[in-house]
Amino acid sequence: MRSPIAKEGFIFVIPLAFLAAALYSFSYYWAAGLFEGLFLFCAWFFRDPNRVIPQEPNVIVSPADGKVVKIIKESDPLLPNDNYTRISVFLNVFNVHVNRVPIAGKIEAVRYNKGKFLNAANHKASLDNEQNAILLDNGSTKILVKQIAGLIARRIVCGAKEGDDYQLGQRFGLIRFGSRTDIFVPEGTTIKVKEGDIVSGGSSIIGYLK
Repeated sequence: MRSPIAKEGFIFVIPLAFLAAALYSFSYYWAAGLFEGLFLFCAWFFRDPNRVIPQEPNVIVSPADGKVVKIIKESDPLLPNDNYTRISVFLNVFNVHVNRVPIAGKIEAVRYNKGKFLNAANHKASLDNEQNAILLDNGSTKILVKQIAGLIARRIVCGAKEGDDYQLGQRFGLIRFGSRTDIFVPEGTTIKVKEGDIVSGGSSIIGYLK
């Protein structure tokens, strides 16, 4: 069985649990309560729930939990042409931060770029912030997903490697403590979300490929 907490969170959760228990044993209740609160916050932040993945033909699922903050025509150097739409999902500290692939396919490219740490809700974050991009190819369509660091987030985790095969909705990484995830979908995609919608990674349908 999978742990209900993402493995990347263990370096925070385990020491905090140990410190809280140790302080309680020495009757330092105020300090113990502080570390217990931090432990509970980190356990909640790094939660990794199972999701029911839609199995409809040509479906695109959300790569992240959060709020859809922008839908705009935009391209990227990794994409084969300019006929793409960017859908941006902002994650606050209370969202699940595990990222999932929006379609099944092969990882054609992985690109990491250093950058700034603007507020992830700022639309300039897509260009200026530290980010990691994966390009997925299902044999007929290419979709780009970007993990973008935010004002607080300072660590992007990506387990995907070039040449890896991924199933629809499979986990591929996370971003720590507030962030943003962008997905670029090709022309002809039927988009099923609008700005302001709340989505769940792996289970919410973003749209359908042409």
